[in-house]
Amino acid sequence: MDNAMMKALVFQLGLLCAFLGFESIQAASASTPCGPQTFEGKSYTICEAPLSRFRVRLFWQRPDGKPYSYLNALPAAGENGERLAFALNAGMFDKEYKPVGLYVQDGQELVKANTKSGPGNFHLKPNGVFYLGNDGAGVLDTAAFLKKKPKVEFATQSGPMLVIDGKLHPRIARASLSAKRRDGVCVRDGKAALFAISEEDVAFDTFERLFRDGLKCRNALFLDGGSAPALYVPSASRSGNSFLSLGPLIGVYEKP
Repeated sequence: MDNAMMKALVFQLGLLCAFLGFESIQAASASTPCGPQTFEGKSYTICEAPLSRFRVRLFWQRPDGKPYSYLNALPAAGENGERLAFALNAGMFDKEYKPVGLYVQDGQELVKANTKSGPGNFHLKPNGVFYLGNDGAGVLDTAAFLKKKPKVEFATQSGPMLVIDGKLHPRIARASLSAKRRDGVCVRDGKAALFAISEEDVAFDTFERLFRDGLKCRNALFLDGGSAPALYVPSASRSGNSFLSLGPLIGVYEKP
């Protein structure tokens, strides 16, 4: 194929992506799991971690019981020479930085599942659980997770669910059209964890369509939001949360 034909093909593909509302600016490469993408005119950073090449861990308290609080405080190296590739906040927490829902770390349940009703995003049911363990990795709504009872090494509960079995959350569009910075997670085909972090304010319904239509996820979970969801990428000099402390954290380590 000559250069003219290649340019024409690229142009046509670009038109098709724009028509579908999803444009990939830069796919995550083998050495850089995080890259910029746009969807419906909004900018995101997408971090993709194939579980064959990366190990996803959760962190909350240091050995002395104090919270890690900051993403750049996580261990730079994991077991067997693993390298911290990126980190982000892992869900909602109270004023003591304690997770407000289920939290499992290294196979130990440190906080029980929260099935109560209440205000705020967490209680916009169904909420859900992001988990990793012997039974694989995934995202399930909380009721389905508690019924399935998978044996997990790590789990964090947050809410609301964004996509449930391929369908958008039934209450999000009616609940709020406010635009904020947001981040969320899905597990595609049980083989890769995908994390999306918005680089500008986006509405909830746009964010859930990103996961269903843009990232092709059948189940996706909202992690947290606000003025600036935190993302730490050491290789890209992205510092993460510099001022505000966080509760549970996700660290993604690249295997040697």
